Amino acid sequence: MAFSAVLVGCGAMSKGWLEAIASPALRNHVRLVGLCDVDPKAAERRRDEFKLDVAVDSDLGALLEKTKPDLLFDVVVPAARHAVVSTGLSHGCHVLSEKPMAPSIEEGRDLVARAKIAGKVHAIMQNRRYNEGTRRIRATIESGVLGEITAIHADFFVAPHFGGFREEMQDVLLIDMAIHTLDAARFMSGKSPLAVYCHQSNPRGSWYAHGAVANAIFEMSDGVVFTYRGSWAAEGERTSWDSEWRVVGTKGMLVWDGLTGFKATVKAGDEGFLRPTKVADLPFPDPSETIGHKSVLAAFVDALEAGRIPETVGTDNIKSLAMVFAAIESSRLGKRVEISP
Repeated sequence: MAFSAVLVGCGAMSKGWLEAIASPALRNHVRLVGLCDVDPKAAERRRDEFKLDVAVDSDLGALLEKTKPDLLFDVVVPAARHAVVSTGLSHGCHVLSEKPMAPSIEEGRDLVARAKIAGKVHAIMQNRRYNEGTRRIRATIESGVLGEITAIHADFFVAPHFGGFREEMQDVLLIDMAIHTLDAARFMSGKSPLAVYCHQSNPRGSWYAHGAVANAIFEMSDGVVFTYRGSWAAEGERTSWDSEWRVVGTKGMLVWDGLTGFKATVKAGDEGFLRPTKVADLPFPDPSETIGHKSVLAAFVDALEAGRIPETVGTDNIKSLAMVFAAIESSRLGKRVEISP
């Protein structure tokens, strides 16, 4: 079964989506019929680059009316997301959006409601929860080798010079990047966010307008604490884009450097001595689930074909979005804020 699809938003991020759609895992399941961008030349460039035989239009409604696709792939900037997703749902499309789900919790809630009314699926491209380390940490936690989880810590320090809309955004780190890490923490732990205390800043030397740095303490269900320390203006010794992680349990601790460094140490008997756990002894995820964009797209399409709800559906992803906006509210109020999606 092949779903027809339109992709809207032909900027830099669209290349990764189009490469995934053209991959062997998806090419027999998704058939692109249209590209849309406010700049028609951008859509034409992507059409020509990928040698696509598709319609091109700057008017999304007109393109959807003309092509009548099953799916809409939304790769627009966050400020345009609500209008694009709403248009797709109203034209009978299932929608897969870039992150974040929405630029505000109110718009996120509205999109959840619109998808329910339309009887369609709106899911989010949380590609970093489909990386090997992220899924391996979840599998390790579920195996019980670390005992009961008590704390998760993530450090994110990089210094990208994007230019464009990000450098003008308010709360740029939390909205545009931390959503990945917060969603991963929720996925790894299987815990629900309850409250947060957060401090934001924009340090000397930052090339962003606001909020390049955030430090947050999240209270999760079952007494688990999740801490996030992040900066998008940290030159020098950078972390991985997937952050550096430390997971603390009652029987031991796991550390992942966000790349290939994955290790765990567990308690050996009642004496309290520690012994390293061989990496090979820790659970591995299914390799087909750990290819980022390709895995998210494949899981989305597989779920639709099987009549299942995809992992990153909006009704679940709004819980990660709620973490973002509760952290923003906490930083502005200077106090602990309870979290409710």
